[in-house]
Amino acid sequence: MALGRDYADQDCSLARALEVVGERWTLLVLRDCFFGVRRFTDLLTHLDISRAVLATRLADLVAAGVLERDEERHEYRVTEKGADLWPVLYALARWGDRHHSPAGPRRRFVHAACGTPLDEVAGCPACGVRPAPADVEVHPGPGASHRRVDPVSVALRAPHRLLTPVP
Repeated sequence: MALGRDYADQDCSLARALEVVGERWTLLVLRDCFFGVRRFTDLLTHLDISRAVLATRLADLVAAGVLERDEERHEYRVTEKGADLWPVLYALARWGDRHHSPAGPRRRFVHAACGTPLDEVAGCPACGVRPAPADVEVHPGPGASHRRVDPVSVALRAPHRLLTPVP
């Protein structure tokens, strides 16, 4: 018997959230969009995902209001609603760093205004604020791997602000 795609019988906010972001690949698509990947072909190449799955995930995220599609430029951008997911993605990445990255974090996230690494809850301990994603810089961490040579992987080796398009 196939698993259902929704949690219609669950009276739970987490279940509602999972209906939006709980499909395989969705969080990785969002991660890349936060990293500044905007074009379908760049997402396709960087994620090593099938064209059909990526198209479905992007359409679902646009329908949910998490991403918006710029028809003229053929790009996807994180919406304000989508930006609210940043602390969740950050927390999951930190969990992965702690439990599945023996060489250390693959990426470091710092408050662009002061250069302080973010704390466990995506806040800046020096400034006492939780910076918006556009105010966070991503840097390669000690566990970063440089074996991938696609254009997005190469661009992500240089520090840059989240949501800023990668070259």
